[in-house]
Amino acid sequence: MLEITQTMLEDALAYGRAFTSQGKTAQYIPYLRHVDRDLLGVSVQTVDGRRFSAGDSKTLFTVQSIAKVVALALALQDRGEKYLFSGRVGLEPTGDPFNSIIRLEVDRKPYNPFINAGAIAVVGAIKGRSGSEKFERLLRYFKKLCGSETVSLCGEAYLSERETGDKNRALAYHLKATKMLEGDVGEDLDVYFRMCSLYVTAEDIAHLALVLANRGLDPATGERLMAAEHARIIRTLMLTCGMYDGSGEFAVKVGYPAKSGVGGGIAATLVDRMGIGVFGPALDVRGNSVAGIAILEYLSKAMDVRLF
Repeated sequence: MLEITQTMLEDALAYGRAFTSQGKTAQYIPYLRHVDRDLLGVSVQTVDGRRFSAGDSKTLFTVQSIAKVVALALALQDRGEKYLFSGRVGLEPTGDPFNSIIRLEVDRKPYNPFINAGAIAVVGAIKGRSGSEKFERLLRYFKKLCGSETVSLCGEAYLSERETGDKNRALAYHLKATKMLEGDVGEDLDVYFRMCSLYVTAEDIAHLALVLANRGLDPATGERLMAAEHARIIRTLMLTCGMYDGSGEFAVKVGYPAKSGVGGGIAATLVDRMGIGVFGPALDVRGNSVAGIAILEYLSKAMDVRLF
């Protein structure tokens, strides 16, 4: 295995730039529709304290589905594995789109925490006397995992998510009807919309990925932010379910755990080695960053770090 270098990262960025024209920004959320699709940045943080960044690594973007990782980590802390995975959400990948409702009709329980239905069920399991309290707890935890106090709500994105979120409302009310969601549907949905609308950078999500890579311990502060077993569960789900219905292809081509979001971000983790954050808002048909995947594939080959 080769070590990461700044030159290697710059080469990966240059390789990824050739792919931005092959995708387009998320069209179904008005806020995301108008983001510059040619933006591209990457950041790497290693467990031994080295940091490398290239391109638009400090550009703010909305975290979208990468927030599902943080929600799952907090819900695991609050409720434990048995509560979540025996009665609320499954652990299996699905070949369906991330916002599909089809399988809920038959199976009731969402297949995994990274599809929208599963993430809404996870949000429902987070402790809090109100939606506002849940979100404030989630935001504080988000800042710790990202190693940044600048993580904040993008109000414009939140309003855009809320105004166009009817499919998520349908998922939430179906979960409520089948007793997979116990709390107030409106409040839990509002938490979900808000967490997806948080502003982050590629450097922020690289730090989140670093904590996961370091088995839940933040190497920068020495603070344990999640149990090692919870970090292992999350990394495993990232590998099998983290790239929507493109997770299998990503595992073959890249070969390490990652979680994407339709804002163009990807958080990737190499256990005991590093966290990688990528931002490239031009998406493929599955909702994954086209250039981001290209960068991660380049780094995978350059460092020879595939798991299999």
